[in-house]
Amino acid sequence: MEPSVAVVGATGAVGDVLRQVLLERALPARSWKFLASERSAGKTIDFRGKTYPVEPLRPEAFAGVNLAFFSLPTSVSREFAPIAARAGAIVIDKSSAFRTDPEVPLVVPEVNASALEHIPKGIVATPNCSTTQMVVALKPLHDLARIKRVVVATYQASSGNGAKALRELDAQVAAIGRGAPVPPPRVHAAQLAGNVVPHDWKVGPDGYSEEESKMIFETQKILGDSSILVSPTTVRVPVRVGHSEAINIEFHRPVTVEQAREALRAAPGIVLLDDPARGEVPLPLFAEGRDEVFVGRVRKDPTVPNGLNIWVVSDNLRKGAATNAVQIAEELLRRRLLRINS
Repeated sequence: MEPSVAVVGATGAVGDVLRQVLLERALPARSWKFLASERSAGKTIDFRGKTYPVEPLRPEAFAGVNLAFFSLPTSVSREFAPIAARAGAIVIDKSSAFRTDPEVPLVVPEVNASALEHIPKGIVATPNCSTTQMVVALKPLHDLARIKRVVVATYQASSGNGAKALRELDAQVAAIGRGAPVPPPRVHAAQLAGNVVPHDWKVGPDGYSEEESKMIFETQKILGDSSILVSPTTVRVPVRVGHSEAINIEFHRPVTVEQAREALRAAPGIVLLDDPARGEVPLPLFAEGRDEVFVGRVRKDPTVPNGLNIWVVSDNLRKGAATNAVQIAEELLRRRLLRINS
């Protein structure tokens, strides 16, 4: 039987992309509802040939819902996800509210779909967008030679900071093009147009930002190996959509470039683009609108015995957020893990 589905945070940037992905992948459902904050209530959404009212986010809205996609601020998810779960829904949450909870699986289906077999709180967390694309690329290499250490530098798109961030970048670029004064930043930590900005200047006592700390913990949890050392530096760049990552990997066992390429080529969710002479290099401009993780620049690291460098690019709004959530829902349906009443 098909589930009753709620899309929560339906009018936000990720909510918009989520609806598009749901259309493309034709997730089966017997009914749909779309929830958002009070300020969005009363708007309408056209979806699969019907017009739906946007309902306010309230506890009673989850009555009869079997599956709920949450694209909300962390504090709101923390309040409402347990309410939806108690009402009988499996919640797929995009925020960071539950990622560190040992009773909440943190899932990227290409990597650890089996974690969905145990959802004691009725909540499934999805990782940070930068972690998601990285672990998709790391998984086949970890299976090949067991990863010892990862050093990653991210080049993250403006859209990772939301729709307001995109509008801010566009306004800054337009001002530079006119030769006009650049509007001061209100969303990003500093002017992003013509600039590169460390992801978050609010760092912890260890000097790492929240984004960097997320990548460390989430990588270990998803790959199921707390011994993997992760050293991240996260940076925002003036790109609208598409995160890029330069990843250096040290393995416990020797691995050749060709072995790595073969493992990546055969892995689900990955497109290997690794022929620079022919222009086959992952680029965010061409990853936009795609669900795959693109990997290239596979090469030996000559400074350590068992090291490789790779370059990884993916659409942060799709695989980094919306598509990953829909893939989790598809996996829940395939494994018959949703609680659906007749």
